[in-house]
Order: sequence, then structure tokens, then C-alpha cells
Amino acid sequence: MSKFRISAFILSVVALSASPAYAQDAVINSGDTAWILTATALVLFMSLPGLALFYGGLVRAKNYLSVIMKVYAIAALASIIWVIGGYSIAFGETNLWWGGLDNLFLKNLERESMSGSIPESVFLAFQMTFAVITPALIVGAFVERVKFLPVMIFTALWLLTVYAPVTHWIWGGGWLAEKGVIDFAGGLVVHATAGISALVYVYLLGARKGFPMEITPPHRPAVVMIGASMLWVGWFGFNGGSQLAADGGAGMALLVTHIAASMGTLSWIALESIYNKKPTLVGAATGTIAGLATVTPAAGVLGPGGALLIGLAGGVLCYYAVILFRVKLKIDDSLDVFAVHGIGGILGILLLPFLSSTALGGTGDGNFGAQLIGTLSVVVWTAVVSFVILFTLKKTIGLRVDEVDEIEGLDYALHGESAYN
Repeated sequence: MSKFRISAFILSVVALSASPAYAQDAVINSGDTAWILTATALVLFMSLPGLALFYGGLVRAKNYLSVIMKVYAIAALASIIWVIGGYSIAFGETNLWWGGLDNLFLKNLERESMSGSIPESVFLAFQMTFAVITPALIVGAFVERVKFLPVMIFTALWLLTVYAPVTHWIWGGGWLAEKGVIDFAGGLVVHATAGISALVYVYLLGARKGFPMEITPPHRPAVVMIGASMLWVGWFGFNGGSQLAADGGAGMALLVTHIAASMGTLSWIALESIYNKKPTLVGAATGTIAGLATVTPAAGVLGPGGALLIGLAGGVLCYYAVILFRVKLKIDDSLDVFAVHGIGGILGILLLPFLSSTALGGTGDGNFGAQLIGTLSVVVWTAVVSFVILFTLKKTIGLRVDEVDEIEGLDYALHGESAYN
């Protein structure tokens, strides 16, 4: 072969390797991509229908559809808000405090765009499902007494001013990430923000009419269990997918998630057996969610031993938190969003440095000082911004339905439908 042909051959190989198509084939990991596509579906499954059924079964029959409607509508609205500006604020690179508006309407997204070893479109969609379920969790705090429109307006504003900035701080390379805060799948980003906002919502909204004496038990315990089961399964995508790879880390995250959920379930059953003599299906399902919420921030650094302890701690502490807030303090956080998600998520964040010990099979990562700074920062920011949004809505269009509609039930009063004819 002549020197000219050899040179031409080398140049053609270099040009081919530099082309976008070749580069894409070289860096996309099909296994990682397939897993995150699956995890994305699992996390959306948590909201639709998992959370909708879990919350719907916990309320009175006359409000069943109104709860499901709010979760369903939030899923659609949050997805659009994420496309318009949420993703840009959360994962842009403007500064350490927020991602900026350079990627509004995903104008910079291309088919060839990458995020690590997966297409950016897949990463974006996976993160979108987190933006869907987080404001949907707040619904459990104000069921049976809130108007529909304020919920939608609050959700849109809250995603842009609370959820997306906090996401950037921790997952988008922001200032809390720089300080070393570890929040693997959303103890702060998801559960703390939802729990704190729920508490603010309840404070401004007030208790349901007749609370607590005239509030009847959940009308469909079996549906509660079905919804919780869907959440349990979907959580494998929530935590396992947060590894953003199909590897040993994802496998361990899935395993410890299941262990913690099981411990949370059993601890709640044991406590109800001790105090009430009869363990309930609703209680068992609530314990499952408590265990899952608590393990979420630490799933990437725990081993089996740490998962056993964090699941037990989540079940026990969240059980007593429910008693404290609902029974002792008579705070009408209707479906215990703060006591389960808020307390559970924060507990997991603070226990992470201790239970990630290599002696318990963990990675040994985590610094308590950083975790505490992250917790205080997120709690304060969430509380202040949520209060401003809700107070403004209360003074303008109002948050609460009138007494007649509340007595009649929101299914018919707000939506003209009835779950049971």
C-alpha cells in the first residue's frame, strides 16, 4: 500500500471516530439505558396509579375521586412544567444556586445529547418522574377540603421555586453537592420538601370540619394496600434507577430498599399489636412507606445491615410521629405526609453517615455535618417559599372549599362525579 493510501486510510479512521454517530455508538451503554428506561416507567407507576390508589383508599368515600383527580392532574402538569423550565433550573450550569434558564423548553436537547452513559432524553425523563411524584405527595396533607385550582397553581410555582432549585443544589452540582451532602434518591429533594410543604399547607388551611372526632376511618383499606404495593415495586426504580447505571450499585440499592421496606412494615405491625392489640392492613402499608422513605437517601451507600437498622428506625420513629402530630397535637395532616415522608426522609439523611459503615456492609461514605447543613437549608427554604406561595393564594383566590361543599364531598362538589353510584 502506498504512503498516500496509508495516510488516507488513517485520516478516514480519525474522521469516522470523531463523527457524532460513531461517538454515540462508542459511549452509549445499552444496558444502562435499558435499565433507566425501565426505572422511569417504574417511578411513574408509583404515582399513576400507586400513590393515587394509596391516598384514595385512605379518605372517605365522598372524596375518593377528588384525591385521584389531583394526583392525576399533577402528573400531567408537573411533566409540562419540567419541560418548560424545571429541568433547566435543576440541571443547568449557571451557578451553584440555580441552573438558569438557558434550556427553557428543552431547546438545547438533541437526539445525540448524552448524560453520562445514557441519552440525556432518558435522564431527563427519569428525573421528570421525580418531579411528578414529589408535589403529588403533598396532596395527602390537604385532602377533603381544598379547591382544585389553587392546587394546580401551587404545584406549578412550587416546582419552579422549591423543587427545581433544591434539586440543583444537591443533584445538579450545586452548593450542597460541593459541601458533600449525600442524598442518593431524594430524602431531602423529594421527601423533606414534600413533608415540610405539607405542614405549611395544613397550617394555613386549617383542619377538616369535625376533625378529629367526626372523621371516619379509611373507606377502602384493600385499595390502600394495593396502592402501597405498587409504590413498593415502583421504589425499585426510584432507588435502583438513581444509580444511573445497570451495575452492582443499582443491585445493592434495590436490595437494601426491599430490606428497609420489610423492616418498616414489620415494625409498624409490632407497634400496633403492642398498643392497639390488633395490627391493621392500613398500618402495615403505612409502615412500608415509612421504611421506603427512610432508606431512600441512603440506598446508594448502605449494606444489608444498615438497611435493617434504617428500616427499623423509620418504622418506629414515623409511627410515634403520627401519634404525636395527629393525636397529641391534633394537626390535621390528613394522610400523615409530614410524619411519614418528612420525618422519614430527614431521618434517613441524618442516619446515613452512621449506618453506611463498612462494618454493616456499606461504603463508609457520609459526613454528619454536611448532612445537617443540607437538612437545615432545605427545610428553611422549603418552609419560607411554600408559605409565601400559599399565603398569597389564600388571600387572593382562596385555598379551601366552602362548608357546604366540604360536607357534600369533593367528588361531586368539584368534579360532578361519584365513585359509587
